[in-house]
Amino acid sequence: MVKIGSSDLDVYPLNLGGNVFGWTADEQQSFAVLDAYRSAGGNFIDTADAYMARAEGNSGGESETIIGDWLARRGRRDDVVIATKVGSWARHPGLSAKNILEAAEDSLRRLRTDHIDLYYAHRDYDDVPLEETLAAFDELVRAGKVRYIGASNYTAERLAEALSVSDREGFARYVALQPHYNLMEREYERDLAPLVQQEGLSTLPYFGLARGFLTGKYRSADGGDGSPRAAGALAYLDERGERVLAALDEVAAAHKSTPAAVALAWLAARPTVAAPIASARNLEQLADLLASVELRLTDAEIAALDAASA
Repeated sequence: MVKIGSSDLDVYPLNLGGNVFGWTADEQQSFAVLDAYRSAGGNFIDTADAYMARAEGNSGGESETIIGDWLARRGRRDDVVIATKVGSWARHPGLSAKNILEAAEDSLRRLRTDHIDLYYAHRDYDDVPLEETLAAFDELVRAGKVRYIGASNYTAERLAEALSVSDREGFARYVALQPHYNLMEREYERDLAPLVQQEGLSTLPYFGLARGFLTGKYRSADGGDGSPRAAGALAYLDERGERVLAALDEVAAAHKSTPAAVALAWLAARPTVAAPIASARNLEQLADLLASVELRLTDAEIAALDAASA
């Protein structure tokens, strides 16, 4: 287990993404993935109120509803850490105090729980003062409805400003950052990583497999497995992408593992990273993700992956 920032949240070093629940995985498939993840020792589930509003036939809240029904069926809420987000759903847009407080109540209802362990601002909005946003989060923490708060998709400048506001006003402080970060997306390392390290936060990167590209399943322009994510994955298929896949293949072969497991193990080994986020719509995909937890890369292997993705 790893600890998130200055919190007392001890979590499995693979954060199971819930964005596929109610989208590419129906309730039965989602329950199977969640059960298998728990059986493997996993305890950390990531979702958002907006998941998966953009899927055909959906309106939002589907992922939280499935997770809530699963929690109710299991009857053991306290051995699971649930993270969800507010701000990017059209039904509850932005980070005004009114919206945060109302959205939290809706998420609690769908999740069928009395508290959210980690509540994120899904993205930054500059139309509401940070003081207002953080005061609302602080109110939820003081009421016991939220244990800790986090930021997603913040720039280093805005994250530093938010932390300063919390320190000045005595508000609950962000303990985690959820950025877009993987072998193909390394912008995080420039400004955000030093700040996260300096301030004692933990990083929980999303799109850890670069929309599926780092699984190695998308190696030609006509590749793909019928997944709605294929177009996003294939956007990485260029000279650099091919170089990264070749390096992943080499390291995976040395460990009798898979490119996906190696890519997540690389991410987990980065400074400040507590647990990469990755999602699985079936048990076969989950097995690939779980394999990353026990995979230890050598310094030389990490250097080779660094060089290939530079």
